[in-house]
Amino acid sequence: MELSATAYVILGMVSREPRSGYEIKAAVDNTTRFFWAASYGQIYPQLKKLSEAGLVEGIDASQGDRKRTRYAITADGEAALKDWLRRPPEASEMREEGLLKLFFSGVLEPGEAVETLRAMRQRRLELSERLRAMEPQKMETVDDPFPLMVLRAGIEFNTWFAEWCERMEAQLLAPAQQKGSR
Repeated sequence: MELSATAYVILGMVSREPRSGYEIKAAVDNTTRFFWAASYGQIYPQLKKLSEAGLVEGIDASQGDRKRTRYAITADGEAALKDWLRRPPEASEMREEGLLKLFFSGVLEPGEAVETLRAMRQRRLELSERLRAMEPQKMETVDDPFPLMVLRAGIEFNTWFAEWCERMEAQLLAPAQQKGSR
């Protein structure tokens, strides 16, 4: 059975502790979402497939009238996760609407395209600060230093991206400034 990236996200999340679909989504939103998102519409169908394949097992965690299932990774699920982790990464996809808009901005005046760069820069600066605020919470541990490494990668990437936006803005504005100085 070939697993999707979302399936591996789920296996990774339940490898740490049993979680419900809701708890998996919350964990994704506070961690991997910054570089690999997963929606409820992806998580619940994948949980069903993983359960049917014997890679996770559902544990009844109902409270009163509220039905809840928490999922735990099985030995086969852990083996599948480890196998995937040992393979080299294949996907390096980035979804950035600002870059998409910038790509097609040739139909605009340069000053209008600059606004896209400014908005992208502001978004990246805000994201970088948000990630920096998470850093004290992700204290490096001997047992698992990797979430902190990834967090720092996010901080550095977003800082670089904001600086790149600033350089591209200057590049776009340079011809207009040269015309004005003549």
